[in-house]
Amino acid sequence: MDTIMHVSHLKKKYQTLEVLKDVSFDVKKGEIFGILGMNGAGKTTILECLEGFLKYDVGQIEIHGQIGIQLQSSALPAYMKVKEAMKLFSKWKHAQLDEDIVKALGIEEIADQTYSELSTGQQRRLHLALALMGHPDLLFLDEPTAGLDVAGRKALHENIIQCQKQGMTVVLTSHDMNEVESLCDRIGILRQGKMAFIGTVEELVKQLGRYYYIKVNSQEGEEVYTTQHIQQTLMQICQDYQNQNLDILDMTVNRGTLEQHFLEVARRNEI
Repeated sequence: MDTIMHVSHLKKKYQTLEVLKDVSFDVKKGEIFGILGMNGAGKTTILECLEGFLKYDVGQIEIHGQIGIQLQSSALPAYMKVKEAMKLFSKWKHAQLDEDIVKALGIEEIADQTYSELSTGQQRRLHLALALMGHPDLLFLDEPTAGLDVAGRKALHENIIQCQKQGMTVVLTSHDMNEVESLCDRIGILRQGKMAFIGTVEELVKQLGRYYYIKVNSQEGEEVYTTQHIQQTLMQICQDYQNQNLDILDMTVNRGTLEQHFLEVARRNEI
């Protein structure tokens, strides 16, 4: 598969705070690539560098093709009508939006409404429509379904998958592990300004499958333990609680959810 974007040794510093520390990764043509990370990991910074909004200090970004960028909330004037925004962006990009996309996003239904009259879901659909103007090769989406209800997320997921089917490559950031698992072909996990993991969700689960996650409930609350040595750790937990005169009310052991695997990587330098 051809590479549509190549990021090499990217660094970015705000005064004395180094936000991106030698970040390198490739995005393959036609895939949906998710950038994950805890708050402060550098997700927004790297996305703004990729989009061209933010100048990076060191490194190189190569993008082969045109890009589309999803606007953030309140990016348009409150009084602007949807059809006016569509017309304005059409002039800027010298392109029309495909009628199938207009229909799929339900733009015709809200064409006469002003931006302030739109629901959060409708605003997100409009932002996506404007980003798709001119049929870009590479689409950037920052937290595309944040603030949406279940129905809104499902509808937008279908729109994103449809973009991929039409040949577009998508790079998105997300906090929603279910979203990542259902949409992304590959993911990159940022930790303290570095890529701690790059690969498929299946590869992440396989590499971290050696870990057990133990959840213990007592009168003091809930504690979660991570271990590769299940028997030894269980014995130690029981001994520790006995020494503290604490009763174990409930205990569960599992191989971990995607969210637990993500947190495991996000908190460590490597897996």
